[in-house]
Amino acid sequence: MSYIDAAGHSFVDVAGRVQRDVRLVSPVSAGKIVRLMAVALAAASLAACAQSSVVSQRSDFRTSRQASLERDRTPSLRKTRVAATRKHTPFASRNDAAGTKVASQGLASFYSGGTKTASGEKFDARELTAAHPSLPFGTMLRVTDIKSGRSVTVRVNDRGPYVPGRIVDVSHSAAAELGMIGKGVANVRLDVVR
Repeated sequence: MSYIDAAGHSFVDVAGRVQRDVRLVSPVSAGKIVRLMAVALAAASLAACAQSSVVSQRSDFRTSRQASLERDRTPSLRKTRVAATRKHTPFASRNDAAGTKVASQGLASFYSGGTKTASGEKFDARELTAAHPSLPFGTMLRVTDIKSGRSVTVRVNDRGPYVPGRIVDVSHSAAAELGMIGKGVANVRLDVVR
């Protein structure tokens, strides 16, 4: 036989002895337990989402930080390369075997537009002329493509090039003589002829 006291405890009569049994759970408290479990489950889900968001934000931060570090490194390498090119002395003191003075070595490009040169002459793409940043107008330069060995003698009548890393711009006809029309640029050596 079983008995329930005022506090909600149940008692079982086992062979003439009364023993205390588990406390009875009322239907009202069962609903509270279900609600508490639902709240705990929702809180655990939100915590997992928040942690996932933090992990993905950290991952995005690392990716963007690495990209910014690479972006920061790249310009400094370019600056170093350009600075090394600019260290060239326009008139080096050594002479080559033919006795001409070596002006410099680097990238050459060509141009075919413009109406007037810096020297005041009218630009003519059919003439063998060149633009150099510092040599006096009228200087005769032998431009030699280092890879092919082809060379052409040009007269400086303009200023340029204005692209970092380039040392001379030659006219279209001089570029054709050097065989650089298709390539656009060539690694050349400049020798001052007179």
